[in-house]
Amino acid sequence: MTEQRPPAAEIGIIGGSGFYELLEDAQQLTVGTPYGEPSDAISLGTVGGRRVAFLPRHGADHRFPPHRINYRANLWALRSLGVARVLAPCAVGSLRRELGPGSVVVPDQLVDRTNGRVGTYCDDGAVHVSFADPYCASGRSAVLKAAVVTGDDVHDGGTMVVVEGPRFSTRAESQWFASAGWSLVNMTGQPEAALARELALCYTSVALVTDIDAGIDAEESVEQTEVMRVFAKNAERLRRLMLETVRQLPEDRGCMCPRALDGIDPR
Repeated sequence: MTEQRPPAAEIGIIGGSGFYELLEDAQQLTVGTPYGEPSDAISLGTVGGRRVAFLPRHGADHRFPPHRINYRANLWALRSLGVARVLAPCAVGSLRRELGPGSVVVPDQLVDRTNGRVGTYCDDGAVHVSFADPYCASGRSAVLKAAVVTGDDVHDGGTMVVVEGPRFSTRAESQWFASAGWSLVNMTGQPEAALARELALCYTSVALVTDIDAGIDAEESVEQTEVMRVFAKNAERLRRLMLETVRQLPEDRGCMCPRALDGIDPR
């Protein structure tokens, strides 16, 4: 009987723009997948006794724009290491004036406005996973608990609209998104969240507001240099929040995410 090897990691963190490092004294691991290469090597380390894998979404040198990220390879690589839970910090624009630059939001809903991205592992057969609630309830709760420990003011809930990019929204688009009641705009949240669900992974988005979107403030427009400056200013704060969230995640997955594939054949 073959002895089963323990997973290399149980928790994965996918770092967004400006968030390229997380773990100190980490082991670097190159992982291949049936879907090509992930964005970069994966860093493996331990946080509070939990094994953690970190992957920079855009690559450590930010070489992949949002529409060219190999989302399928990234999620598959993490799962192949044993990851069952994914925390996904990301940079977002705000569609609400009260959520200014530096605000941290744990969204609970998502609207997909991307196009042309490969958004599924299921290329054959009729396979339809439930996606009514795209984010893990247990993961969201852990972030909010971690914020109490770190002293961060984290906003609970909100809808994140994911656009194709790489350009920023026009003023009219921003006004349209805001009029629909949505809170945040982002370029990388899809198909990442849906692919995680197809793999029955817990997936939690943690959004750092870097700017007020162009249509919300008639005097301003979004510029990449300012987005990166605000993220860099808050990167260490977000890192502390992620590390504490790892400690707050329960040992058992009592959420619905592990049962995402019950009753269907994902091939």
